Amino acid sequence: MAEEGKETSGCPPASPPQSTHFLQDVIFHGKFKVSVNTATEDPDPGGEHTLPARPLLPGRPAALCAGDPWRRRAQASRRTIPDAAAHRRGPVTPTAPRPSTPDPELGLQTQSLDDQEDDKRSRREEFEKNLLDMGLELEKDEDGKTPGVGFLKIHAPWNVLCREAEFMKLKMPTKKMYAVKQSSSVVEKINSLISKVLEPLHPSVEEHKIKNIKHLSYTFSREKQHLFNLSDKDSFFDSKTRSSIVFEVLKRTKCTKAKYSMGLTSLLCSGIYTAAYPLHDGDVSGEHAEPNDRKLLYEEWASYSVFYKYQPIGLVRKYFGEKIGLYFAWLGLYTQMLIPASVVGVIVFLYGCATVDDNIPSMEICHPKSNITMCPLCDKACSYWKLSTACGTARASYLFDNPATVFFSIFMALWAAMFMEHWKRRQMRLNYEWDLTGFEEEETDDEKLTCRDRLPAYMTNLVMMLLMIGVTFAIVFGVILYRISTKAALHMSSNPITRSHVRLTVKTTAAIINLVVILILDEVYGAVARWLTVLEVPKTDKSFEQRLIFKTFILKFVNAFTPIIYIAFFRGRLVGRPGSYLYVFESYRMEECAHGGCLMELCIQLSITMLGKQLIQNNLFEIGVPKIKKLIRYIRSKREAFQEEERQKRLQRYEIDHFLEPFAGLTPEYMEMIIQFGFVTLFVASFPLAPLFALLNNIIEIRLDAKKFVGELQRPVAARAKDIGIWYNLLKGVAKVAVIINAFVISFTSDFIPRLVYQYMYSPDGSMHGFVNHTLSYFNVSHFQDGKEPMDPLHLGYGVDICRYKDYREPPWSSTPYEISKEFWAVLAARLAFVIVFQNVVMLMSDVVDWLIPDIPKDISMQIHKEKILMVELFMREEQGKMHMMESMQASTGDKEKCSSNSYPIPVPRQRTTPQPNCNNANNV
Repeated sequence: MAEEGKETSGCPPASPPQSTHFLQDVIFHGKFKVSVNTATEDPDPGGEHTLPARPLLPGRPAALCAGDPWRRRAQASRRTIPDAAAHRRGPVTPTAPRPSTPDPELGLQTQSLDDQEDDKRSRREEFEKNLLDMGLELEKDEDGKTPGVGFLKIHAPWNVLCREAEFMKLKMPTKKMYAVKQSSSVVEKINSLISKVLEPLHPSVEEHKIKNIKHLSYTFSREKQHLFNLSDKDSFFDSKTRSSIVFEVLKRTKCTKAKYSMGLTSLLCSGIYTAAYPLHDGDVSGEHAEPNDRKLLYEEWASYSVFYKYQPIGLVRKYFGEKIGLYFAWLGLYTQMLIPASVVGVIVFLYGCATVDDNIPSMEICHPKSNITMCPLCDKACSYWKLSTACGTARASYLFDNPATVFFSIFMALWAAMFMEHWKRRQMRLNYEWDLTGFEEEETDDEKLTCRDRLPAYMTNLVMMLLMIGVTFAIVFGVILYRISTKAALHMSSNPITRSHVRLTVKTTAAIINLVVILILDEVYGAVARWLTVLEVPKTDKSFEQRLIFKTFILKFVNAFTPIIYIAFFRGRLVGRPGSYLYVFESYRMEECAHGGCLMELCIQLSITMLGKQLIQNNLFEIGVPKIKKLIRYIRSKREAFQEEERQKRLQRYEIDHFLEPFAGLTPEYMEMIIQFGFVTLFVASFPLAPLFALLNNIIEIRLDAKKFVGELQRPVAARAKDIGIWYNLLKGVAKVAVIINAFVISFTSDFIPRLVYQYMYSPDGSMHGFVNHTLSYFNVSHFQDGKEPMDPLHLGYGVDICRYKDYREPPWSSTPYEISKEFWAVLAARLAFVIVFQNVVMLMSDVVDWLIPDIPKDISMQIHKEKILMVELFMREEQGKMHMMESMQASTGDKEKCSSNSYPIPVPRQRTTPQPNCNNANNV
């Protein structure tokens, strides 16, 4: 704001500001080698040269930092570093004696560093000159309280703000206001009643209150400034809008004198500057903290004491921008929708607990008189065992494998469809409230690469993606070998307690190993995905972001769900039979499922992976890593050396924000929620408590993210967005895949279909009595391969001639011993039929839900239409006013011309004439 500058030393006088607050547009900060002149006196004391010609102390970087309280513009001046401070930087000092014999290699290195610093200095000077040419105002601060760091503070005056707002097509509120039409009287009363009931759950912020009057918004134009209320130019563009405008100018500004053009991103990557960030509004705590939006967010949003309240999404958008506001709005809606899913999941689990004692198959297994002898679970080390010892596993499996889980799978598929439709409606409502209707992102394509130029990068991407997926498969295979070998080793233990808990020990330790590997590979895959995306040289920033998200999602999705998919669909199906088992490397026998099926093991793997990722990766890392990085920044700046002299000094806002962690984008936040959405929907048939654990995690996650954004991160540059982008398509894809996977889990992993087939086709009385015996086949122990029989055949106290194993095969005394029986084909046909019916019915129901619920709420559609009509009326009145003004001006001009033609003096002897009517300044005599 050109007319709002404040007079300081070295600045021309200007009118005093109307308010006392500071509005920091953006802070642009970077390190470079500080130069100290070796002359005894400063040739340009207090001059305009901020960078002397010759760098000293090439191994010690200092920093020029940039940011700007918009009212303070100080004259840049050159400073020298005291000898004591320089001495603390290292053994090299300005007065160090030169060696008698110069080292050529050291001289070349010093010259190379000098050339690099000269190049960086010239590019900084050119960039800053271009910023001045763009109309920005700069202020340098090289004498801050942060050692080795300097700041360049940037401010956009009023004319630049208006120009860029017009270029960016920002919608701003006009003077015109209109009443927001409410719903019908009955609906309005119901909404009013609900609002009163939920009043304690709303945050105490102005932006969250329902407003019945709304300003009509219009794209800002300098030619139509009369439409907008510009009485207070300080607050017309808020801090979020100012920072986005300044950042847009920074992105467009280039350095062109070098070998190749360099923009802001290149300057940051090459170390010419080290960071660019807008400033926070103020402190969030302390005695001297003034009221500001940041403090209000910290109290009403980033505090764990308000976990039960709604989020102040309007204030979040006002402070951080639409893109971050949409993320937290989506996360809040997702968390709300998990409440009914959690309730139904708990009911399903309690149903299993209540009916487990009435489950006939479990009763048959746990019956004390059950004398079914099972075949060994491994070669040599394992012996025969009683089926009754699997009582606990069978009862636990029923908790997650009962008829209610089928209903819950259908419910969760419809829940996912409802969630997607509800979000689309919520998104449209936010677009209307935030004046984003009609907003379209515009990006220019500056690249001229052809498909032939990009082919090597595409091939590299394909090969590397397949390689990374192959690494995941290899690790899963390694964990399989661990389970097989550990099981055999524990069975050989002399401790009876160890032998009795072999399955539980192996399952738990293998799941923990999988979790650790997943956490490590997540970090590796994130770096690989970014590297592969850079190789592709995407045309636009949006294309870069979408490609990076897609690659990261594929790699992390495969990493998280490959062990689970193996347990659900492959384990226990590639085993063989006694006497003809399938071996890996001719020595490792493929592992089998417990008698209750693999569903219990799938549940253990799901729970450990899901809870581990949420507690360790999502929460512990998000709390610990930013604090550790902040501590490292303090240590690197060596602030402890200056504690005594600066104990009483207060750091400026831009110096405090310098030690915060840079904002790394929303991709990690979205990614962890998408993976969690996969855990909630993909295998929910085997783990109905997944929505409950996700709900508890998200309640903490919202406040944790809020605390991180408000207090731990540098303020992000506000970005406009009307939707969540590619994340919606990924959510929709996961929801569709979830229907198919749940159909296969119910059909092939659980015993739901075999129980139905037995009850309606083979049961003599239509009950489940005899189901366990029906699923077990017979094996003659004399048919064991040489060297594979148990070492202790009398482990049970008696000799065994026939043992049982779970499969549908012919007995050894039939004409086709050990061949697949007809019951197997009947069950397989029923399983495939269930998959087809379940998938089509559920998807049809989801499409019906999608069709029944409109994407745009009716009241929002009416308000958008009303805004268009009001805008047309506003411009029609403006045109009519212009026409009336032109007509009046023409009439006035005609009268003046008529008066002018009659205004010449008419000489009449000794008489005085009166002036003609409607004539001004006529001297008629």
